[in-house]
Amino acid sequence: MPSLKEIKGRIASVNSTRKITSAMKMVASSKLHHAQVAIQNMLPYETMLEHILKSFLAAEVEAHTIFDKVRPVKRVALVVYSSNSSLCGGFNANVIKLMNHTIEAYAAEIGLENIEVYPIGRKVAEKAQKQGLNVQGEYSALVDKPNVRECIEIATELGEKFANGEIDKVELIYHHFKSAGSQILTRKTFLPINVEEELDRDHERDLTSVIATKESQEYLRKRGERERSQQQEEVKPLHDNFLVEPDMDTVLSQLIPKLAHLMLYTALLDSAASEHAARMVAMQTATDNADELLRVLNLQYNKSRQQAITNELLDIVGGSVNN
Repeated sequence: MPSLKEIKGRIASVNSTRKITSAMKMVASSKLHHAQVAIQNMLPYETMLEHILKSFLAAEVEAHTIFDKVRPVKRVALVVYSSNSSLCGGFNANVIKLMNHTIEAYAAEIGLENIEVYPIGRKVAEKAQKQGLNVQGEYSALVDKPNVRECIEIATELGEKFANGEIDKVELIYHHFKSAGSQILTRKTFLPINVEEELDRDHERDLTSVIATKESQEYLRKRGERERSQQQEEVKPLHDNFLVEPDMDTVLSQLIPKLAHLMLYTALLDSAASEHAARMVAMQTATDNADELLRVLNLQYNKSRQQAITNELLDIVGGSVNN
């Protein structure tokens, strides 16, 4: 059995660790709130752009651009989102695992040299470089400070490569932020863009709560189902006989790239919010484990202390009897 001094030292060590994990949990909670606000600020633009495109589709307008043409896949680009730091549970490990699985599937068909990786986050960038993958650029700063302008630059570069035939397909790998307790690992085709499929994607997000308990998540899930059932309605054209100037192809050639820019930026915001939520949950779990360990150590300390007192009393009584 360890001595009282050793147990006391372990209690002090666990207390120090608990203070760190508790502080990191509060910091992650604050950052999660800011990430949720950033998503909320983006939603009005997303809603209006989606409404315009859905209205055109509801009017049975058929127009095609170079960005929605499907062709045989010979070269692929992967845009992978991770974090710059660790201590966020399995957040980075899950992204890297899906990236490796995707690369293995494509490498068997087109070869590893025909796969390009755009890493957004230091963890995935370091892993890709260690594996000798074809890494394109360094975008770690985007994780700490999401910037729509840099997302547009990346989307423009990918669009130009796709238009010039340098790549035939682009995929996004990231965590979709559903709530503070649920982040869904997602693999989605970025180019060629399917407008109808992209507009029908899952919009469910809880941007008001940073609570990750099972009870709260069950309540939020049921509330979301009720709201969706109440708000579901068929999209109708803006006007039966609307005119588009100069022509539909020109308008869509401007709107569809904007949708592509939005897809990259939305994935970045979702990934950032998911990272903070995962770190908050991980630090909360670590704090709870520290509390349980402290309870066990305090119990052990009290038992050892009581045993020491009992032994001392027995020694005193034994000495008195002998005298």
